[in-house]
Amino acid sequence: MRMNIIGLVGVVSVGLLVTGCGGAGSRSAAPAPSVSQLPIRLDRPAPRPEGDLQPSPAADAPFAANLEYELRKKTLSLANATGEVSAKCPQDVASRKGTTVVCTSHFKGAEVEWDVAIGDKPGWSQNHVTFTARARKGIMSREGSQRIIFGNSDGTLDHIRCTDIPEAVAVPMGPTPQYACQQVMKDGQVYYPQAMRATEDGPRAY
Repeated sequence: MRMNIIGLVGVVSVGLLVTGCGGAGSRSAAPAPSVSQLPIRLDRPAPRPEGDLQPSPAADAPFAANLEYELRKKTLSLANATGEVSAKCPQDVASRKGTTVVCTSHFKGAEVEWDVAIGDKPGWSQNHVTFTARARKGIMSREGSQRIIFGNSDGTLDHIRCTDIPEAVAVPMGPTPQYACQQVMKDGQVYYPQAMRATEDGPRAY
């Protein structure tokens, strides 16, 4: 069955059913008219698809499949993007407290390893088990950069211009000065580029 997620800052904390087994929109001070523009134009991204991530585990799926499903969702959060995503955990991973494993997820060429630790079964249900999963790297993505900047705009943003940000690439958490974006307003004003940053909640610009 599907897992119920309880999110914590910095760590993914998840409850599993064990059956059958930055302000990125902030702008720098107004630039001089001569500010140069970055080479790649990006427009507002399409809306996210509705509904749960598919395919989802069957009701009798083993514990590993449920764990992989949650890591697929978390990988999309790392990228703040949509698309095909996969995850792989050791198939003999058990729902016993204290079990630790390393799982791997893939999204559009970006590979992320996860340190996973199995926790308690909550007292309210013996059919659930908690776990934490920490990503060893973040994901910088083109779509994620679009989503965070347009999502924080006040309606005066026309488009953004960026360096050549890949569809997805695994990077260390924190600043990624090789990837930057700037805002171009509907009145033609162009703001200074801001370096992007990889975080556990997707790309940010600050």
